Amino acid sequence: MHTQFTADDARRWALLTRAAFAARRAEIDALNVYPVPDGDTGTNLYLTLDGALDQVIEIHTRLGTLGTASLVAECTALSRAVLLSARGNSGVILSQIIRGIAQVVIEGDHEAIDASTLARCLERGADLARRAVARPQAGTMLTIADAAAGAAATAAAAGQSLPEVADALVRAATEALRHTPEQLPALAAAGVVDAGGAGCVLMLEALRRVLTGDWSADADGLLGGGSGRREEWHRGDLVVPAGLYVADLPGTVAETTTGGPAYEVMFLLEESGEEKVSALTTTLDRLGDSLVVSGGPDVWNVHVHVDDVGAAIEAGIDAGRPRRIQVTNLALQVDRRRAHQAVGVVACAAGPGIGAILADAGAVVVPSAPGGRASAGQLLDAARATGAHAVLVLPNDKDTLLAAQATVTAAAHLGIGAHVIPTRTAVQGLAAMAVHDPSASVQDNIVAMTGAARATRHGAVTVATKEALTMGGHCVPGDVLGVVDGDIVIVGSDLTQVAAEVLRRLLGAGGELVTLLLGADAPPHLADALGTGLRREAQGVEVSVLDGGQAAYPLLIGVE
Repeated sequence: MHTQFTADDARRWALLTRAAFAARRAEIDALNVYPVPDGDTGTNLYLTLDGALDQVIEIHTRLGTLGTASLVAECTALSRAVLLSARGNSGVILSQIIRGIAQVVIEGDHEAIDASTLARCLERGADLARRAVARPQAGTMLTIADAAAGAAATAAAAGQSLPEVADALVRAATEALRHTPEQLPALAAAGVVDAGGAGCVLMLEALRRVLTGDWSADADGLLGGGSGRREEWHRGDLVVPAGLYVADLPGTVAETTTGGPAYEVMFLLEESGEEKVSALTTTLDRLGDSLVVSGGPDVWNVHVHVDDVGAAIEAGIDAGRPRRIQVTNLALQVDRRRAHQAVGVVACAAGPGIGAILADAGAVVVPSAPGGRASAGQLLDAARATGAHAVLVLPNDKDTLLAAQATVTAAAHLGIGAHVIPTRTAVQGLAAMAVHDPSASVQDNIVAMTGAARATRHGAVTVATKEALTMGGHCVPGDVLGVVDGDIVIVGSDLTQVAAEVLRRLLGAGGELVTLLLGADAPPHLADALGTGLRREAQGVEVSVLDGGQAAYPLLIGVE
């Protein structure tokens, strides 16, 4: 039983956490609906820690302290590295938690830490993370870190041992995670727990495994393999909404179509020798098949197919220092390869012209406009109509985002991996559709299409139907309203003049391509007038004029 947490324990914790992030990043990505439903939380957590550990290894290799550095030296190197490698919101919060833990170790010059010091480490980490966020929100990764720190402090104050403290903090973190949908409406609407919080629980569970030595077959849920328990990332009827096939939902075990082991594990092994590698080969041969161990004497390349990922990684840690750990779900890999030629798209259209453009690009189109927006049922029917195993949903309207997210949840129960591309306007939808590649992977399409949508600044011109106070001033029925990035910022009387001002504001940050999407009520001279102004004021900008046919908005504008 551990009575102190040493430098060796710290190294093992870091490696195991990285392996857990690698194994379950897709599942965490699928949970990602808050603060932005861009499906990259798991990927950001993994890349943050992976990049940091690579930097730490490089530092210790240069100094000749690889595998022998003190706890203070390891914390010093990791604290800076994780800050430099942080990616996305979740990665920054993770870096702050780690930095807080490291600060307590460094300030106390600890060569090892006991239960009470571990509690202080977690408290500092949770505090730094919370202080790094301008507007902390309950129900996020911060809530999980706070719950774990509080439980650790209580257990340590009661005189409990390190393993007992670890058990207590994981129980508290897991319980806090289950309650996150009660704290964030976006999570409740999508039927998921918080993605960053799920990643935090994985990190803490890795700590518990290191301190308790619990590697039994019925406790291998951390890495997602084997026949044992896995952490449940749902609450009652709340389930993971996107990107997961039925065989990979929490609480089940994925199986390959060949009947062999479910996971491929690959890593480089350093700080080992012939005898340790021989023992590792024997262990992995017993755990799985397709085993290849090559290289030496300094670096070994290990490849194996197993059901029990946790046992495989633990065997690698026992044999030396595994790095560049990669874990692949073979069943999902096979399914995704089969679906590469069948990545379907469902797209909402506010007008017949928009619909025709999207349909010509290969989308199944669902009419959706103010007063008659698409329902989750209509979107689900369209997803099934694509005949694809993987479907990308383009709501093309901010008020249809929740229906699109609900569609993802329902589609998962039908074995369809659906993903929302967060397009908030028709012009963003057209930009995303322009880079869609049916022959590419789902993930590649998500990255490309989401990037294209986000790179498209958008504006619109409409006519007020009621009196209101806007960011652009007071308006009455009949006034012409200019919209920039979703906000009414101009109130005028002449449609062409307001449209020209919207264009000027959108082009203020630069741009190479302007898309003018004409509505059903657009004046016939509007496009020519705007084109003349653009040629005079923004030379070199390409202009594309399309007949959208949408109601309510005589003009929609996109700038890329």
